[in-house]
This record gives sequence, structure tokens and C-alpha cells, in this order.
Amino acid sequence: MSAEALVVVGASAGGVEALRSLVSALPPDLPAAVLIVLHVPRSGPSALPTILGRAGPLTAAHAVDGEPLRAGQIYVAPPDHHMLVLDGRIRLSRGPAENGHRPAVDPLFRSAARYAGRHTVGVVLSGARDDGTAGAATVVARGGAVIVQEPADALHPSMPLSVIAHVRTDRVCPAAKLGAATAEMVTEVLRAPDAHSSDEPDELIGLETAMADLENLTTEDMTGKPSGLACPSCHGGLFELPGEPAPRYRCWVGHAWSPESLLEEQTAAFEGALWMALRGLEEKASLARRMGGDAERRGHHGTAARYAAMSNDTEQAGDLIRELIRRLDGLAGVAGTVPYRDPAA
Repeated sequence: MSAEALVVVGASAGGVEALRSLVSALPPDLPAAVLIVLHVPRSGPSALPTILGRAGPLTAAHAVDGEPLRAGQIYVAPPDHHMLVLDGRIRLSRGPAENGHRPAVDPLFRSAARYAGRHTVGVVLSGARDDGTAGAATVVARGGAVIVQEPADALHPSMPLSVIAHVRTDRVCPAAKLGAATAEMVTEVLRAPDAHSSDEPDELIGLETAMADLENLTTEDMTGKPSGLACPSCHGGLFELPGEPAPRYRCWVGHAWSPESLLEEQTAAFEGALWMALRGLEEKASLARRMGGDAERRGHHGTAARYAAMSNDTEQAGDLIRELIRRLDGLAGVAGTVPYRDPAA
């Protein structure tokens, strides 16, 4: 049976247990297709479909490019491929990574909302950073509903916290109640008017979906402006794109970053640069000590003293680099620091 609605689920670190709880409580006659993105390593097999298929009554499998969406079926994004919804079918793509991930949550949410509109239910589970926030905002903007795992119930609360802080959410509940809440929300969204008859597709959503599908276009085709920042993935210039709840960044070929993910990647790159600098300083100090020792053995005491001073200065510079590395925790932005506020309060 073809799907009347779409349930799109995004999870990252700590998300497997929440996914098990979610699918275990879904009814066997759910009139929706369930599409799941879990951030996984790009290499190596994933056992998630087997895990989810054993957890509940619905059949789960890795998605196949071009297959139609059917009600009561769980589709899992395979490693190293974005999973998109295009014209009622699944599209798998090796398009540009978003927030450093492929598969990524936002391309799935964006494409599903573009296709199904009001008949879309987005579910955001445990995970780090703020992945899924931009996608959830698109679901809401297109008339769909958003459910979020209770942050206190999540092993990694950053993704749920970010969505709650920036997007209108319909339900916030612990993992044990996610399945029932999702089934109820599917029933509610199906009472809305037809998903395809009233809303014109947003141009930017369409362009970003096409870019995720690896079509022949660049960020020049979007309404972005140069940001003066560099892409952590390819080091090309980043363009700032308008969006809710915050601007996003894409490089020329399409790598996409939320502000928080970009900040954390820049912090990681900064740390890498510090380690390279420290290595260079340690090598210089070691070489200066060797040359000073050789000069001393030859009786060139003035030259030996000069090399000793150079080694000492270099070691002091290395100590400064070590102190900067120790302080990196204070420089990094952490999504989990956003205070949680109960939307019912």
C-alpha cells in the first residue's frame, strides 16, 4: 500500500536505543512510510535494519535507490549515501556532506517536507551538535509536525535541545512514548488537507534538494552571499544562505554547515594546526640541541651558546602551544549548554 504520510527520523550518537523504542511501539497498520537517518561511519556495514526489524512489527531494510514509498515499511539510509524523497520514491545520493555527515538528517527532512508537506512528521532523537534543526524547521514551515525526544532521556541531548530551542515542536516525550506519539501524530496530520494541492515548492528547498542529489549546480545558483569563511571539508569559500532558525553555510560545491557545526569543525581544525605547530617547534628545538652539542664538541662555544638559546626559546614557544591546547575546551561551542525549557510550562 502506498504511503499516505511520511515519518522521517533523525538520530546520531546514542540514537540506536531510542530508535528501538520508537519502532517497537509503532502499529503494524501504520499508514505512513518511516525513513530513518542515523549518522554512521561511511565505511563498513550497518546492522541497523536487522536491529529495528527485530524490535517491532514493521519490516526494516536499507533503502534501495528508486523504490516506491510504501506504508508500514521502515527505510534506513545506507552508509555513505544521503536518502532523499523525490516524486514519491527514494533517491540515494553521494551528494555533498552536510554538517560533516553523509547520510545526514537535514537533506532527508528537507526533501520529505518538500514532497509531502502537511503530511510529514519529523522525529529528532539523541545526537550531538544541532543536526536536524534546519530540517525540522523546514518540516514546520511546510505545515508538518515535529516530535522530539525528551533531552533528559537522551544519551546525547544536543540535537533535541537545539530543535526545542529553535523550532516549534508538537510533542516532547521520552523514548518509551515516542512510538505512540508518532502514530497519533500521523493520524493528526492525515486529517489536514491534501499535501500536494496548495503549497508551492520553495525555490531554495528545491535547489538544496537537487544539490544533495548531486545535480549539476553550484551555490552560485542560490541566493547566498560570500561569508569570508572557508569550508572545513574542501577549504573553498563559504556562502551564507538565508534560513530559519539561523543562517546556514554552503561552499561552492555544496558542503553545508550549520553555524554550530561550522564552529566546532573550525575548533577541530584549529587544534590540528596547533599540533602541527607544536611538532614543528619540537623538531626545531631538537635539531638546535644537536647542532649546539656538535659545536660544543668542536670547541665553538659561542655558536653552541647561540644554538642553546635558540633551543630554549623554541621550547618556551612549545609550552605556549601546549597551554593553548589545554584551553581548547573553553573555546569550543557546546550545543548541550542550551538550557531546556518544558514547552508545556
